[in-house]
Amino acid sequence: MAAKLQSLDEAPTLPMTGAAYLPGIAYDEMFAAGGDVRAHYAPLQSRMATLGASALADRQKTLERSFLLQGITFTVYGAGSATERIIPTDLFPRIIPAAEWARIESGLTQRLQALNMFLADIYGEQKILMDGVVPRELVLGAPSYRREMQNLYVPHKSYANVCGSDLIRGQDGEFAVLEDNLRVPSGVSYMLANRDAAKRTFPGTYREAGVRPVERYPDLLLATLKSMSADWRSDPQVVVLTPGVYNSAYYEHAYLARLMGVPLVEGRDLVVHDNMVYMRTTTGLRRVDVIYRRVDDDFIDPLTFRRDSSLGAAGLFNAYRAGNVVICNAPGTGVADDKAVYAFVPDIIRYYLGEDTILPNIETYLCREKSQLSHVLDNLDKLVVKAVGASGGYGMLVGPHASAQERADFADALKADPANYIAQPTIQLSTAPCLVDGRIEPRHVDLRPFILCGEKTIVTPGALTRVALKRGSLVVNSSQGGGSKDTWVLAEENGHHNGNGHGKGGPQ
Repeated sequence: MAAKLQSLDEAPTLPMTGAAYLPGIAYDEMFAAGGDVRAHYAPLQSRMATLGASALADRQKTLERSFLLQGITFTVYGAGSATERIIPTDLFPRIIPAAEWARIESGLTQRLQALNMFLADIYGEQKILMDGVVPRELVLGAPSYRREMQNLYVPHKSYANVCGSDLIRGQDGEFAVLEDNLRVPSGVSYMLANRDAAKRTFPGTYREAGVRPVERYPDLLLATLKSMSADWRSDPQVVVLTPGVYNSAYYEHAYLARLMGVPLVEGRDLVVHDNMVYMRTTTGLRRVDVIYRRVDDDFIDPLTFRRDSSLGAAGLFNAYRAGNVVICNAPGTGVADDKAVYAFVPDIIRYYLGEDTILPNIETYLCREKSQLSHVLDNLDKLVVKAVGASGGYGMLVGPHASAQERADFADALKADPANYIAQPTIQLSTAPCLVDGRIEPRHVDLRPFILCGEKTIVTPGALTRVALKRGSLVVNSSQGGGSKDTWVLAEENGHHNGNGHGKGGPQ
């Protein structure tokens, strides 16, 4: 919207019962600058306009009850305790037209291809470092760089098999990549659960919209994992390695293992003998070929990494080094999604592919550089500052929303360890309609699509849309009070139909 209104009471009357929608300076997914509904949202808007506040509340409660019965939870850590909660979920889907998705798909494929080439290079001949495209000390000094991976064979040179990149849409309506998640990306189970819930909440609208399905993701994930050992085992045994029930994403680990039809194991369930990996079963030991690990690098193998870890299996990395088991994602992939390396991804793409980036980066300041550190310190009230190795919304300062004392404390941390921080301009994430306390209000959202890469690369035609449920907040992480909603990617062949917005049919 062109101008930001001052209060919800001043919001224009919209054809949605009980609506209190506040257009703002951010790009809105559903409404154009003049207040008109975007064409691809027209069928959903028509349905929303027929539902009263009580009907919407009933559908929201049904959705939440579905999540409760399925045990769809996450764990928030803090204050010396851990709290397990149902992830907040909004009933209104986010809708992305086919043409926009085609660009996202091409951009993510390009990005992951280049990042896998980068990983193969830095753990091999290191040409990109010798050519000075990426600073040598930035890569080799990164905590996530694993020297143990040097010159090891990785099938298909596919180090990152599962990637969940975070995209945002700026005020100009264009998508950009906020960060890449190549280590142990999570959230795909919520994407699948949200889809199941949305189909029940707006069944007729879903059918008429021509939404591309995401239900095949578990089959595609299993095929990707199996392709990583197909050159020596025709029917490889895949397992999902979890840290255990106390991990924040344990629900997802169990969910994916069940949908793929493979065992869910902990480190204590694995045994390594003669550099072969086996899992304990009621009928004896069974060989394991591919491990989809949901355990961080440090905890994979106490003989190679952290000696105080009991989450992995002793000798596992030696079996990996010997080529007798595949670990997905490969250890050491984290260096490619380091928040400082992120600033060089456009250069990495040009170096390996000779192409300009399809999906741009956000402007990034490296605090390790004195001139850039000085700029960041002078503009803390305008920037978002992030710790290089942190995730989940922790170790971050949102300057415009921080107090003077918080900015002063962060300035001290920057001066003490500048290499540990990067900074970016505060981006007004796009907004989407959400049901909040019985009213339809805009909330900021981002987008996490999931890319699979083994023998071939596949971008799942859907995504997890994360929502900053606190009014005005730009932090979408569930650990910081965020929620999620379903994402409808419209099929190409239905694009013209959706654009007209004329939906007919049965119950909606």
